[in-house]
Order: sequence, then structure tokens, then C-alpha cells
Amino acid sequence: MRRGRKKASLILQPDESRRRFLQASVGLAGASLLGRHGLVTATEELSQPFVNGVRPLRSYPQKRPLPVLTSRPLQLETPFEVFNEGVFTPNDAFFVRWHLADMPTSVNTAAFKLTIRGRVKRSISLSLAELERHFEPVELAAVCQCSGNSRGRFEPRVPGGQWADGAMGNALWRGIRLKELLTKAGLEADAVQVRFSGLDGPVMPTTPDFMKSLDIDHALNEDVLVAYAMNGEPLPLLNGYPLRLVVPGWYATYWVKMLSDIEVINQEDQNFWMKTAYRIPADPCACVAPGQKPRQTLPINRMTVRSFITSVRDGDMVTGGQRYTVKGIAFDGGYGISRVLFSSDGGHQWREARLGKNHGKYSFRAWEAPFTPLQGNHYALQALAINQIGESQRKTPRWNPGGYLRNVVETVNINAV
Repeated sequence: MRRGRKKASLILQPDESRRRFLQASVGLAGASLLGRHGLVTATEELSQPFVNGVRPLRSYPQKRPLPVLTSRPLQLETPFEVFNEGVFTPNDAFFVRWHLADMPTSVNTAAFKLTIRGRVKRSISLSLAELERHFEPVELAAVCQCSGNSRGRFEPRVPGGQWADGAMGNALWRGIRLKELLTKAGLEADAVQVRFSGLDGPVMPTTPDFMKSLDIDHALNEDVLVAYAMNGEPLPLLNGYPLRLVVPGWYATYWVKMLSDIEVINQEDQNFWMKTAYRIPADPCACVAPGQKPRQTLPINRMTVRSFITSVRDGDMVTGGQRYTVKGIAFDGGYGISRVLFSSDGGHQWREARLGKNHGKYSFRAWEAPFTPLQGNHYALQALAINQIGESQRKTPRWNPGGYLRNVVETVNINAV
């Protein structure tokens, strides 16, 4: 049974203390995304590196102008140059991906409750103030990445949101351990999974409500959080205010936004978003030949190893004879990055890049490599990341019907003049 949706006002800015933040409620232009501070039409466009990749830039509350994939449900991409500014993605540039178009434009913080129910010894409902007051706060750096990040690069093309590489972001998340909430409610002996849903809903009654589930063992992992802040500020509305599930190392489909309901169930979840959507081929490659359908599938889960060059873009012209520092980021599904290799000749020769500060095994890891191009030469720059258990990026792209799991070594072509 779905909990009723409560609407009132949205807190946009943190108050002087977390307690004041939880108790206050400041309106936003009538609490509407289309109000005075709502949608602003911009004239600029951004062109992504594939066919039909032109995106309009639009401003939404708490966001700078971002490329729009769709407006219902809302999907906004982080411009790629943002990732060269630092390992933590600014809140106002953090990508946005909603599955259902009926999302609240405001939240009444005074009335809001998070409910834990189902196969528990006692159902509980907790206010935001109670969550802060009675549970230990935890901070953790983690990458949130859409399952379809880089889907626009798939060849042959596949259906779904045609993201470039900006459907990801790294933040310092603050909240409480999900494990503590489940412990307080008390799990029954027959508990199998934990199902999560938020305040958003479908426009049509035939559309399945968005819900995701974790096995009990994973739900009890110390690093799974119910977050109320990111990068030192309250969650932006479009990124899940007031609460968001954080499942470090796993794709963002599990990171339920506007989290309001946690249900412990005694069987494997059969809802559409687990049984039908977000599934990958059930084999080690998680791939099939282009155009083929997999014989068996399983729910997508842990992220693959990836790295990106962020300081230079494909097609750039650089000055020959000048020393550059090529910079980038790398991450994986929670083992941590141990090495990044850099090549300037399309992968024929590799050398070790220097890793930046380690913010934790779930975070972006910055890297850099010196590079001096010669005038008149063409260069194919590549980066290859390797994690702590020896997993690395693929040399050739995999294909699956969902457009998931891309982690091929990407090439940035430049010319020195």
C-alpha cells in the first residue's frame, strides 16, 4: 500500500544549524517548479558527441543551466567540463533523472514521515527531526551514476535516454545508516528483501509505481545510507529532498529519491522495476551480439570500472611543444581504484598516471599525467583504470539491449598546432 503524498513548501538553503533546517519551512515562489524561480528558457544549446545529440540548456530551481533530455519526467545532464573542476560535483550541476512525471514540487518538512513497515517486529514512522536526533550521522563520498550513462555512444543505437557521459556525479553524502533503521524496527526471521519507494508517482494509473529492492544482506551493509544532505547542504529538491537512499557502488536506479516508505518483504520483489526493467544479460560479459536478446537476465547492480579524461575534449587543438598536464577521474563499484594508465598513441604504449587524494573506495579518484605534444602531430589520448581486485576497463565496447554498463576505454583525439 502506498503512503499518501504530502505537499507544502521546500527548504532551499541550509539554516545556521541542522536542527533549524529540519524545523523550518521556507516557500519557493508558491512552491512550484514553474513559478517565478522556475523554468527559465535559455537560447544556448549543447551538442553531445553522437547523432541527434543537440540538447537545449534550461534552468530549474537550485540548478544552473543544464542540458535537458526530457522534461516529463525530468532528465538533466551534467556538462562534462564540470568534472574537471574537482572530484566533488557541485549540487547545482548534479545530474537529474526521474522515472515518473508526477513528482512533488514541494515537501512539508514538518509533516513528513519516513515509514518502516512490513516484515518487521514493529512499524515505525520517523520525522526528519527524529532521524537527526536519534541516529548517528554518517558521511561518505560516493559516485551516483545512472545505469544508462553513455547510452548515446552505443552502436547500434538502443532505446532509452540518450545520455552522453554526464549522467553521473560524486558527492559527500550525509545521513544515517539504513541498518540502524531496520534494527530499530526489528527484522522478522522470514525477511528476504527491503523495498523502497518515494513521493513521486505515475501520471497514468496503469504505470507501475517506482520501487526498488535490496536483498537483506545488502540492506544491512554499513555503507548504505538514508541521506539528507550532499556536499554539506540539504539535498536539492530535484536530487531527492528531503531523503534519498544511497547505495554506494551500485547504479543510481537503486538510489530512490524523496524516500518515504521502506517495506521489508518475505519474498523476492516481483514489481516491474525489479522483474522487468533495469536488467542485464545473465553472463560474465553482461552482453549479447548487437540486435540479439539475452536468454536470461538479472537485475543490474554493481558499477563497472571507468575512467575519463576531463581536461581536454575530443577535437581540441593544442599548442605543440608546450607541456600539459592531462587530468581525469576514475571510479568503480566500490573496491577502489589502484592504478590509472595513460596513453597518447591510442593504447599502443601506456605509462602510469599519478593518482590524486583518496576520498574513499566509492568516490571519484582524480589522476593526472604530463604530456608534451609535438607540433603537427595527431594524438589519440586514452586512460585505463584498474581497481583493487584487478578489474579494468574493456578494450572493446560491450552491447546489450538496455544500453548499460559501458566501460570501454574512451579515446580523445587532439591535434597539436
